[in-house]
Amino acid sequence: MRAALAPVIASHICLHAAMTGMRMAAPLFALGHGFGEAAAGVLVALFAVTQIFLSLPAGRFADRRGFKKPMGLAVIATVVGVSLAATWPMYPVLCLTALLCGGGAGAATIALQRHVGRMAAGASELREVFSWVAIAPAASNFLGPFAAGLMIDHGGYRAAFAMLAAMPLLAWALLHCVHEAPIEATLGAQKSPAWDLLRDRGLRRLMLMNWFMNSSWDLHGFMVPLLGHERGLSASVIGSILGAFAIAAAIVRLMIPVFARQLREWALITGATAVAGLMFLLYPFTRSAATMGLCSIVIGMALGLVQPMVMSMLHQITPKHRHGEALAVRLILINLSSVGMPMLFGAVGGVLGASGVFWAMGTIVGVGSHLGTGLRELGEDAAEH
Repeated sequence: MRAALAPVIASHICLHAAMTGMRMAAPLFALGHGFGEAAAGVLVALFAVTQIFLSLPAGRFADRRGFKKPMGLAVIATVVGVSLAATWPMYPVLCLTALLCGGGAGAATIALQRHVGRMAAGASELREVFSWVAIAPAASNFLGPFAAGLMIDHGGYRAAFAMLAAMPLLAWALLHCVHEAPIEATLGAQKSPAWDLLRDRGLRRLMLMNWFMNSSWDLHGFMVPLLGHERGLSASVIGSILGAFAIAAAIVRLMIPVFARQLREWALITGATAVAGLMFLLYPFTRSAATMGLCSIVIGMALGLVQPMVMSMLHQITPKHRHGEALAVRLILINLSSVGMPMLFGAVGGVLGASGVFWAMGTIVGVGSHLGTGLRELGEDAAEH
C-alpha cells in the first residue's frame, strides 16, 4: 500500500507547494508595494473562496471520474493562475491567481482523500493511510514558502512566481505512475442534500474541532509573515520559520503509522488543540527568529497530529457512499472560515498589532479544546462498528 501511496503523495506535494508558496508570497508582495494588512488579508482569504463554491461539484465529479481527471484539471488551473502572476505581477492579478490556485488545491484534495480512503481497510489502517497522506500538505507547507522566500530574496517576485508555476507540471508527470481502480457505477442520484450530514451531532462536533485546527493553521500561516515583517525579518527567514512548522508537522505524521493501533483519535484531537492554544498565547513573547522557530515547531507538532485523526474519524462515521459529500462539506466549512478569518486577522492586526491576534486566537482555541472530550463516545462507537 505504501508503494501505491508514494506517487499520490508526491503529486499532491508538487501541486500544493505552488499554492502554499503563492499564499506566502502574495501578501508579502502586497505589503512590500504599499498595500495594508487588510489588503494582504483579502489576498489570503481569496485562496479559500473558490473552494467554497466548487467543493460539492468537485466531490461529485470525483465520485464520477475518480482521481486522475480532477487532478489534471487542478494542475491546469494552478499553472494558469501562477503564470498570470509571473507575467503581470500586480495586486488585481494576484487576486485572480489566489482564486485559481485555491480552487485547484481544493479539487485535488477532495479527489486525493476520496482515492486513499478506499485503499484502507479498518480503523487502524485509516489512521495509517491518512497520516502518510497528511505528509503532503506538511511537506508542501515547507517546500513552497521556503523556496519562494529564497527566490524572492535572490531573484525577485517574478522569478519566484515562475518557479512556483513549474511545480504543478511535476505533479502532472507523477500522475502517470498512479494506479487507479475502475470507477464504480453510481446507483442513482443523491437522495438527500449534502448538508443533511450535519444533522448528526457527533459529526458536527468533529467538524467544530476541525475548524479549530484549520483556523490555527491559517493563523500561523498568515500572522507569522506579519509578525516577522513588524520585526524586520527577511523573506527567507520568515519562510524558514514557516518551514520549521511544516517539518515538525511532517515528522509527527511519520510517527503515527508506528503507533496507529494504540492511538485514540478523540484524545489526540483534544490534547493537540489545547497545546496549540497555549503556544499562540506564548508566541508574541518570542523576540528572536530562533524562539519564533521553536514555538512554530511545537505548534506544527500539535496541529500535525489533528488532521489524520479527523480524517480517520470522518471516514468511520460517514456512510461509504457519501464519503465524497462529507469531504466536500468539511472543505466548505473550513474554507468559509479561511475566507473570513484572514480578513479578521488583518483588521484586528491593524488595530491591536500581530500580538493581539495571537492572544485572541490562543484564548478561543484553548477554551474550545474541551469540546473534544465529547468525541470519546463517537470514537468508541465507530471502533465497535
